[in-house]
Amino acid sequence: MKTMSHLNHDLPPFALTTSTHGINGHALGHEADGQNSELLAPGEAQAAIEGAVRQILEAIGEDPERQGLLRTPTRVAHAYAELTAGYTTDPVALINDAVFDVDYDEMVLVKDIDFFSLCEHHLLPFMGRAHVAYIPNGKVIGLSKIPRIVEMFARRLQVQERMTLQIADFLQETLQPQGVAVVVEGQHMCAAMRGVKKANARMTTSAMLGSFKHNPQTRGEFLDHIARQPHR
Repeated sequence: MKTMSHLNHDLPPFALTTSTHGINGHALGHEADGQNSELLAPGEAQAAIEGAVRQILEAIGEDPERQGLLRTPTRVAHAYAELTAGYTTDPVALINDAVFDVDYDEMVLVKDIDFFSLCEHHLLPFMGRAHVAYIPNGKVIGLSKIPRIVEMFARRLQVQERMTLQIADFLQETLQPQGVAVVVEGQHMCAAMRGVKKANARMTTSAMLGSFKHNPQTRGEFLDHIARQPHR
């Protein structure tokens, strides 16, 4: 299993801005990965993105000075700051001491967590739902933190496979539970809008750790839960 120092692997140096002290004292962020720790200041990053967007507009034959595009570079820069906010999320601050000692050892499941992310290959969106479960080992995490963990890893340039593993590894490292299960269902605009152009294709990825990996009954219970439709 990866430690939290590996959760940000394959990310660009400017993106890694998390604290270097993890949930259980494990290293985090760019210093832990030995990558360049010098970051662009927010204003410099905004200006760099705006300049790049202007170049793209010119390259495709558009006029960045026409009325409808005058503020497009600024809007895109603001959008990318929001869409990649997971890079600057501090995991320690995200958890915010919301880990509690509870004598409970049955499955905890949060299903149908909406997420939006950006494919790192084409910078196009992919979106869908995540289902996250764990079996406590004396500790539980606040309910709202699980969707926030999904959001932290989704708001980056991603591939769905890696995002699924990162969510599972983070929960495992944070809680040291008996097991963690994550299933992510995604629709990818890079396969719907371009290329193969299959708008109805869906991708499903999973990560099973601990008892979910080794106990077919536990894994089956989890999969039954996420397949069950809510009562109307």
